[in-house]
Amino acid sequence: MSSSGRKDQLGQIFRFALVGGVNTGTFFGIYLLLHPWMPYFAAYSLAFVLAMVGSFFMNTYFTYRTRPTWKKFLLFPLTNVTNYVIQSAGLYALVAWAGMDTRIAPLVAAVVAIPFTFLISRRILVPGAARAAEPEPVDAGPSRV
Repeated sequence: MSSSGRKDQLGQIFRFALVGGVNTGTFFGIYLLLHPWMPYFAAYSLAFVLAMVGSFFMNTYFTYRTRPTWKKFLLFPLTNVTNYVIQSAGLYALVAWAGMDTRIAPLVAAVVAIPFTFLISRRILVPGAARAAEPEPVDAGPSRV
């Protein structure tokens, strides 16, 4: 990957983290607004869905600077499933196997999940992103027979 490609990817990672922070705040704000008006789990579920829709548009326009499509929109929830599975497995491993405090382990598991979630969302939202991340073949020069 060229240095400009790495710079672009670092920018995407930074913007992805920023969107994640904004999305978390949005989710929590919506949850707090809805909570007095409906059962907590309904408020949680609706806030989660609305935040995920917002996250889709923030990631398409801001993080990856790509055009949203229905296909991307319908595939985007896979990033949340991936995040949940990795965080859950990480949480279990950190508590059961590493003996980590249950108050700290969810935060560590969340941080560990970020690169995986980034890669999945990038693959869904940026056409050809998987091919662009592969190293370019090295030219060995003219062959000598």
